[in-house]
Amino acid sequence: MTHDRRQFLAASAAVTLVAGSRSPLTAAEPDAKPRPNPIGVSTYSFWQFKNRAYRDVGGCIDLAAEMGFDAVEILHRQMTDESPATMQQLKRRAFLKGMSLCGFSTHQGFVFTAQEERQKNVDHTIRCLEMCYAMGIPTMRVNTGRWGTIKSFDDLMAARGIEPNIPGVSDDDGFKWVIDGLTACLKTAEKCGVVMGLENHWGLGRTPEGVLRIVDAINSPWLQVTLDTGNFLEDPYEKLEKLAPKAALVQTKTYYGGGLWYTLDLDYDRIARMLRKHHYTGYISLEFEGKEDPKTAVPKSLALMRKAFAGASTPSTQK
Repeated sequence: MTHDRRQFLAASAAVTLVAGSRSPLTAAEPDAKPRPNPIGVSTYSFWQFKNRAYRDVGGCIDLAAEMGFDAVEILHRQMTDESPATMQQLKRRAFLKGMSLCGFSTHQGFVFTAQEERQKNVDHTIRCLEMCYAMGIPTMRVNTGRWGTIKSFDDLMAARGIEPNIPGVSDDDGFKWVIDGLTACLKTAEKCGVVMGLENHWGLGRTPEGVLRIVDAINSPWLQVTLDTGNFLEDPYEKLEKLAPKAALVQTKTYYGGGLWYTLDLDYDRIARMLRKHHYTGYISLEFEGKEDPKTAVPKSLALMRKAFAGASTPSTQK
């Protein structure tokens, strides 16, 4: 090896060492704008458990592509066929439209006094994780479940999502059941490469403290948070920020035409700034929950999200 060649290799190694020691943030230009978040849409935004014309998941993928979304989140309960062939067709359909399948929104509950019921929900969650693997979906929404002492969802919403415990059962009992149930799903989540995201939903996940109690207790990279902007009915911003550092997916609500159960006036510019502060660069998944026709309301919602999550700083409003 010549002297010049040794000098060249030494200089190259020094440059590589310096470059490798710099974080992406320090390496970026000081005035560089953050990369816009990719915007997806939940198939729920079209179907809403009631619009028969939008039940077909494949049709929702086509609509999302026509409207200009980057991705689709599939609502499990919307699927009418879970065969391997159908799941591969959905994956192919999204791919040919230039979109990813960014999430799978599932339902389960672990707050049952009967161990058999809790195991049934563990088995269901594991099955859904395997469906994610089949469709190439990287994250899956999970729930704590709720006590079920208020039977009607309409009545639950009228009660602001608060329901009494099962008689004789404490919150501590419920948290243990949820922690045990989700822990039993971790090996499958890791094997399938699917991050479970515990949503701030109803039941024990109604507060950020409840969500974090479970996520922190399990302490696994395969259980993070699905952050829903529309499920904190009072003082949402501070509560959302408590969960933001652990967010694997962010679901955003809009309510054009008035909400199906309630309407929140959410400032998405403020939410976007907060998420950028916590370095969230992942998917935004729209869940339209208003009464307006999805064919007009969903594109308006997309425009709102594009503006907010591209770095705009002006206040956003909805009518």
